[in-house]
Amino acid sequence: MSSKLNYDGGLTLSFQVKDRKKSIAWYQDVLGFKLLYDVAEIGWCELATEVKGVNVGLSEVEKPRVGAGPTPTFGVKDIDAARKILESKDVRFDGATQVIPDMVKLATFYDPDGNTLMLFQSLQPG
Repeated sequence: MSSKLNYDGGLTLSFQVKDRKKSIAWYQDVLGFKLLYDVAEIGWCELATEVKGVNVGLSEVEKPRVGAGPTPTFGVKDIDAARKILESKDVRFDGATQVIPDMVKLATFYDPDGNTLMLFQSLQPG
């Protein structure tokens, strides 16, 4: 696919958070993301995910607005193992892992501010 906008392959998912430092620690410790930079003067930081070109940006605000908007959905090889790791870190999930036979497994969870994230495991061959 080509576009006149000349995309560079990068994507930053931005979340509003109440405590940037606490959120940085959560995204690092729980999801294994790597802090790229933190600019306290503007209340913004970015973390790299394991998905090439996909970063998470955290915008510190007094009252984060969460709940609406897209849900970042990260692919994993073994969703049951990944979920156990997150649950061991007291991550809150929205019910059981959903299974759509011969297609996908899905597990929705929340960061400390209530932002929705999701894991998926493809059940497609290959």
